[in-house]
Amino acid sequence: MADLRKRLPSNAPGEFYVDSTCIDCDTCRQLAPAVFAESAQYSYVHAQPRDADQSRAAVRALIACPVGSIGTVHHADAKSVMVDFPIPIEGPIYYCGFNSPKSYGGSSYFIRHPGGNWLIDSPRFVGHLVRRFEQMGGIRYIFLTHRDDVAEAAAYAHKFGSTRIIHREDLSAQPDAEYVLESADAVQMLPDFKIIPTPGHSPGHCVLLFAGRYLFTGDHLWWRADTRMLDAYRLYAWHSWTEQTASMERLLDERFEWVLPGHGKRVCLPAGAMHDQMLALVQRMRQ
Repeated sequence: MADLRKRLPSNAPGEFYVDSTCIDCDTCRQLAPAVFAESAQYSYVHAQPRDADQSRAAVRALIACPVGSIGTVHHADAKSVMVDFPIPIEGPIYYCGFNSPKSYGGSSYFIRHPGGNWLIDSPRFVGHLVRRFEQMGGIRYIFLTHRDDVAEAAAYAHKFGSTRIIHREDLSAQPDAEYVLESADAVQMLPDFKIIPTPGHSPGHCVLLFAGRYLFTGDHLWWRADTRMLDAYRLYAWHSWTEQTASMERLLDERFEWVLPGHGKRVCLPAGAMHDQMLALVQRMRQ
């Protein structure tokens, strides 16, 4: 729960605020960009909501915040907004919300599929999401992009009898996973699902390409709204920047229109424009 006594002085006066427990994970800025902005160390309220839609978006951010650092001066009706989660993105793709502090606020996603639903990385294990996933047909597979974002995957796997998928190089984060990827080769799990190892951020990092359109990128690749470019940071290549550059180059052979990251902003571009962005990024990384 946010603490009004810890309210950041940078917050705009009014109902919503961010307190000093913020970990600057970007969740609120993605969900309610009209309300929340980034400072040197924290997110803060740069403008109070101006209408009902902005207020609802701000409450969504309050719910999704992994550390409970968003608060309201008066009581917020979070229960009526909680029904929005998981939030549809496009077609069968949903953003789960309820980001976990165990993954530093990483985003997780849900794919509704007739061959069995997929969870991409893990949100907090909360009753609301469990009930919604039950209503949507359960979880057949849990794809874990890498060791940092497993969060509550074991709890979801136990609840739904799911098959957790992770690369052996990151297996220490989920040692009892049911399906272990063994090599550097791409794996066509099912007709719509292709797993591509992308070591760099971690030794076992992988991405998932769904339906030749949606690329779930974990901590490998994301969109920067300020520069309007795809990006990756050398600072976050915990394992190897050289390997991450080679992994990024490998993705030039793939066609996709969506980048759906664990950290950073998601984006949809025409496939040709996405390829051009990827090529430019690889060139910058090589330098």
